[in-house]
Amino acid sequence: MDYYKVGTIVNTQGLQGEVRIISVTDFSEERYQKNAELALFDKADNFVRTLKIKTHRKQKNFDIVKFDGLYSINDVEKFRDFSLKVAAENRAELDSEDEFYYDDIIGLDVFEHGTKIGTVSEILQPGANDVWVIKRQGKKDLLLPFIDDVILSVDIAGNQVTVEIPEGLDD
Repeated sequence: MDYYKVGTIVNTQGLQGEVRIISVTDFSEERYQKNAELALFDKADNFVRTLKIKTHRKQKNFDIVKFDGLYSINDVEKFRDFSLKVAAENRAELDSEDEFYYDDIIGLDVFEHGTKIGTVSEILQPGANDVWVIKRQGKKDLLLPFIDDVILSVDIAGNQVTVEIPEGLDD
Protein backbone atom coordinates (compact mmCIF):
# COMPACT_ATOMS: atom_id res chain seq x y z
CA MET A 1 0.00 0.00 0.00
CA ASP A 2 1.25 3.49 -0.83
CA TYR A 3 1.31 6.25 1.77
CA TYR A 4 1.79 10.01 1.44
CA LYS A 5 3.25 12.23 4.12
CA VAL A 6 0.93 14.84 5.64
CA GLY A 7 3.09 15.98 8.56
CA THR A 8 5.83 15.42 11.10
CA ILE A 9 5.35 15.25 14.87
CA VAL A 10 7.85 17.79 16.16
CA ASN A 11 7.02 17.88 19.86
CA THR A 12 4.49 17.20 22.57
CA GLN A 13 1.94 19.82 23.66
CA GLY A 14 1.07 19.88 27.34
CA LEU A 15 0.66 16.81 29.51
CA GLN A 16 -2.58 15.33 28.11
CA GLY A 17 -1.12 13.47 25.11
CA GLU A 18 -1.37 16.17 22.46
CA VAL A 19 1.35 16.55 19.82
CA ARG A 20 2.57 19.44 17.66
CA ILE A 21 2.66 18.70 13.97
CA ILE A 22 4.31 20.62 11.16
CA SER A 23 2.02 19.82 8.25
CA VAL A 24 2.93 19.40 4.60
CA THR A 25 -0.66 19.19 3.44
CA ASP A 26 -3.07 21.81 2.19
CA PHE A 27 -5.90 19.66 3.60
CA SER A 28 -5.13 19.84 7.33
CA GLU A 29 -8.78 20.30 8.34
CA GLU A 30 -9.67 17.12 6.47
CA ARG A 31 -6.58 15.12 7.47
CA TYR A 32 -6.93 15.87 11.18
CA GLN A 33 -10.71 15.78 11.51
CA LYS A 34 -12.19 13.69 14.32
CA ASN A 35 -12.01 9.92 13.64
CA ALA A 36 -9.72 10.31 10.61
CA GLU A 37 -7.01 7.66 10.48
CA LEU A 38 -3.35 8.31 9.76
CA ALA A 39 -0.42 5.94 9.58
CA LEU A 40 2.53 6.59 11.88
CA PHE A 41 6.03 5.99 10.49
CA ASP A 42 9.26 6.07 12.53
CA LYS A 43 12.45 8.00 11.75
CA ALA A 44 13.64 5.15 9.49
CA ASP A 45 10.31 5.35 7.58
CA ASN A 46 9.01 2.04 8.94
CA PHE A 47 5.28 1.67 9.59
CA VAL A 48 4.57 1.75 13.34
CA ARG A 49 0.77 1.79 13.70
CA THR A 50 -2.46 3.45 12.65
CA LEU A 51 -3.71 6.34 14.77
CA LYS A 52 -7.23 7.76 15.00
CA ILE A 53 -7.69 11.51 15.53
CA LYS A 54 -9.59 12.51 18.66
CA THR A 55 -9.17 16.32 18.54
CA HIS A 56 -7.48 18.92 16.35
CA ARG A 57 -6.80 22.63 16.60
CA LYS A 58 -4.47 25.15 15.01
CA GLN A 59 -1.91 27.07 17.04
CA LYS A 60 0.39 29.45 15.17
CA ASN A 61 2.14 27.36 12.49
CA PHE A 62 1.34 24.04 14.15
CA ASP A 63 -1.51 21.57 14.04
CA ILE A 64 -2.18 20.34 17.59
CA VAL A 65 -3.61 16.82 17.57
CA LYS A 66 -4.73 14.33 20.21
CA PHE A 67 -5.09 10.68 19.27
CA ASP A 68 -7.61 8.12 20.56
CA GLY A 69 -6.13 5.92 23.27
CA LEU A 70 -3.09 8.13 23.98
CA TYR A 71 -3.82 10.06 27.16
CA SER A 72 -0.55 11.45 28.48
CA ILE A 73 2.74 12.95 27.44
CA ASN A 74 4.34 9.57 28.23
CA ASP A 75 2.21 7.93 25.53
CA VAL A 76 3.29 10.31 22.75
CA GLU A 77 6.77 11.63 23.52
CA LYS A 78 8.38 8.61 21.83
CA PHE A 79 6.77 9.71 18.51
CA ARG A 80 8.84 12.90 18.21
CA ASP A 81 10.21 13.28 14.66
CA PHE A 82 7.91 10.51 13.41
CA SER A 83 5.89 11.05 10.20
CA LEU A 84 2.14 10.93 9.76
CA LYS A 85 0.95 9.64 6.41
CA VAL A 86 -2.34 9.09 4.65
CA ALA A 87 -3.10 5.95 2.66
CA ALA A 88 -3.25 6.48 -1.11
CA GLU A 89 -6.95 5.61 -1.30
CA ASN A 90 -7.73 8.34 1.26
CA ARG A 91 -6.10 11.15 -0.72
CA ALA A 92 -8.50 13.93 -1.68
CA GLU A 93 -9.34 14.63 -5.30
CA LEU A 94 -7.86 17.88 -6.54
CA ASP A 95 -10.22 20.59 -7.78
CA SER A 96 -8.40 21.59 -10.95
CA GLU A 97 -5.62 20.78 -13.39
CA ASP A 98 -3.55 23.56 -11.82
CA GLU A 99 -3.35 21.81 -8.44
CA PHE A 100 -0.71 19.20 -7.62
CA TYR A 101 0.40 17.01 -4.75
CA TYR A 102 3.93 17.74 -3.56
CA ASP A 103 5.07 14.19 -4.23
CA ASP A 104 3.94 14.59 -7.86
CA ILE A 105 6.19 17.67 -8.22
CA ILE A 106 9.29 16.54 -6.33
CA GLY A 107 11.64 14.82 -8.76
CA LEU A 108 10.42 16.62 -11.89
CA ASP A 109 13.07 17.96 -14.26
CA VAL A 110 13.12 21.75 -14.59
CA PHE A 111 13.69 23.43 -17.97
CA GLU A 112 14.23 27.03 -19.02
CA HIS A 113 14.28 27.85 -22.75
CA GLY A 114 14.56 24.11 -23.56
CA THR A 115 17.63 23.57 -21.36
CA LYS A 116 17.48 21.42 -18.25
CA ILE A 117 18.59 23.46 -15.26
CA GLY A 118 17.90 20.96 -12.46
CA THR A 119 15.37 18.89 -10.55
CA VAL A 120 12.72 19.86 -7.99
CA SER A 121 14.11 18.50 -4.70
CA GLU A 122 11.83 20.08 -2.11
CA ILE A 123 8.86 22.43 -1.67
CA LEU A 124 8.92 25.03 1.08
CA GLN A 125 5.92 26.89 2.54
CA PRO A 126 7.34 30.17 3.87
CA GLY A 127 4.20 32.26 3.52
CA ALA A 128 2.16 33.69 0.67
CA ASN A 129 3.20 31.10 -1.91
CA ASP A 130 5.17 27.88 -2.06
CA VAL A 131 8.84 27.97 -3.01
CA TRP A 132 10.31 25.17 -5.11
CA VAL A 133 13.90 24.16 -4.37
CA ILE A 134 15.71 23.29 -7.60
CA LYS A 135 18.80 21.10 -7.16
CA ARG A 136 21.39 21.94 -9.82
CA GLN A 137 24.56 20.19 -10.93
CA GLY A 138 27.65 22.10 -9.79
CA LYS A 139 25.69 25.12 -8.54
CA LYS A 140 23.88 26.05 -5.35
CA ASP A 141 20.18 25.27 -5.11
CA LEU A 142 17.82 27.71 -6.80
CA LEU A 143 14.67 28.84 -4.98
CA LEU A 144 11.74 29.54 -7.30
CA PRO A 145 8.42 30.98 -6.08
CA PHE A 146 5.33 29.13 -7.29
CA ILE A 147 3.78 32.01 -9.22
CA ASP A 148 2.47 32.15 -12.80
CA ASP A 149 5.27 34.41 -14.06
CA VAL A 150 7.95 31.92 -12.91
CA ILE A 151 6.39 28.44 -13.16
CA LEU A 152 5.05 28.49 -16.72
CA SER A 153 3.89 24.88 -17.09
CA VAL A 154 3.88 21.61 -15.19
CA ASP A 155 3.73 18.32 -17.09
CA ILE A 156 3.47 15.47 -14.59
CA ALA A 157 3.18 12.79 -17.31
CA GLY A 158 6.19 14.22 -19.16
CA ASN A 159 8.17 14.56 -15.90
CA GLN A 160 9.02 18.21 -16.51
CA VAL A 161 8.42 21.79 -15.45
CA THR A 162 9.01 24.83 -17.67
CA VAL A 163 10.14 27.99 -15.89
CA GLU A 164 11.16 31.57 -16.59
CA ILE A 165 13.73 32.74 -14.05
CA PRO A 166 13.31 36.47 -13.33
CA GLU A 167 16.39 38.62 -13.65
CA GLY A 168 18.29 38.84 -10.38
CA LEU A 169 16.79 35.68 -8.88
CA ASP A 170 19.71 33.47 -9.91
CA ASP A 171 22.80 35.23 -8.59
